[in-house]
Amino acid sequence: MPVVIIGGGITGLSVAAGLARRGKPFVILEAADRLGGQIRTIKRQGYTFEVGPNTGTVSTPEVAELFEFASSARLEVANETAKARWIWQQDRFRPLPSGLLSAATTPLFTFRDKLRVLGEPWRKRGTNPNETVGELAARRLGKSFVRNAVDPFIGGIYAGDPYRLVTRFALPKLYNLEANHGSFIRGSIAKMRTPKTDRDRKATKQVFSAEGGLTALVDALETALQPHGKILTGVQNVSAKMLAPHQWQVSFTHQGQAQELIAQTVVSTVRADLLAPIFPDLTGKLAPIESLRYAPVAEVVFGYDHLPSVNRKAFGGLVPSEENRDVLGILFPSSCFAGRTPHPDSALFTVFVGGMRRGQKLLSLAEDELVALARREVENMLQIPQGVSPDLVEVARYPKAIAQYEASTEQRLERISQLEYDYPGLILAGAIRDGIGLAHRITQGSQIGAMLAVN
Repeated sequence: MPVVIIGGGITGLSVAAGLARRGKPFVILEAADRLGGQIRTIKRQGYTFEVGPNTGTVSTPEVAELFEFASSARLEVANETAKARWIWQQDRFRPLPSGLLSAATTPLFTFRDKLRVLGEPWRKRGTNPNETVGELAARRLGKSFVRNAVDPFIGGIYAGDPYRLVTRFALPKLYNLEANHGSFIRGSIAKMRTPKTDRDRKATKQVFSAEGGLTALVDALETALQPHGKILTGVQNVSAKMLAPHQWQVSFTHQGQAQELIAQTVVSTVRADLLAPIFPDLTGKLAPIESLRYAPVAEVVFGYDHLPSVNRKAFGGLVPSEENRDVLGILFPSSCFAGRTPHPDSALFTVFVGGMRRGQKLLSLAEDELVALARREVENMLQIPQGVSPDLVEVARYPKAIAQYEASTEQRLERISQLEYDYPGLILAGAIRDGIGLAHRITQGSQIGAMLAVN
């Protein structure tokens, strides 16, 4: 019997790749008319840009191995410019420190907090397992680090509030540095000294995309997967019921025809709020999962055919919430990856608007109002000359963009584990657990596929 994968985003595709590499049959059921989920690359007027996830990090071997499997896609690593990150403070972008000298002289952090960092290795461990990212960072580093580093980065990653996201779920690697080593600094040194296997070395920590945009990876995965299983898009009315342990009946409509499959395992990769219609037998049992909140986010992309005078030598700039700007941050894709613009002096900017604090209000704006807001912020923050207008504009809205790993996460994970135990052959995956970034999704899916292939 095949494994049925509900959802053809990057998680579902990674599950299928893990199965295909080991000769296990699968069926992907995707509601949209294309694969990739939120991944969507647009090519227009000589520009190549994303209106979903923009980049990932090669933080696990599974990311590199997925590109190896999808051999027609080429991993593209961001250039040296991407190592520079900017933070908005008062009236300008300032570089985030990248070394001891810049850390000592930056105005982003107070002198007192800079001294506090020197004592970080000897500071006591926390005792609250549900300590938030903001609380942990303030306790170990100081409030100015939260204000001008942690807060904007949480805004950039989660579009969330650092004082609501629980560290051990939202940033488990950071949590484990203190939990296992007593200190961020001592933990980082210990990790650097840990011997690495050849497979470990595939995790280069580099920022990545795919040549031609992330949709190229999705297309390559589809091509690589087709000989190994079945991929159906435009699927509606999916319903899965357990007939016996490890025997599931999956019914759905495809091209107007009612169809049915018997599967050994059903892997769901969909959002929390989409589970109930798919699994009617779980009605009344999904509340701790359905309580998961999502940050609303809009992306506004601007392309300027000729903009040689504007400094954009960075990955992008992030905005602390205390600055009260209307944007979360601005990415500079054309500074990090080649071939994204029609000319060498062209510029591409991706503006992120929304988040947990103001997202509902900002995403309700009419499109011309949203574009005007984003353009006003870009022109002011990057000092674009007056009279210069963008030659390309694109808007994408995601009312439920990014899962928030808040205090409810523990209950959600406990319920997921209980349901998977009570309903053998059911796997609830996707961004409802295990991380929200591209690397998290690829890693989770790949590991699930590998596990199912040997069971």
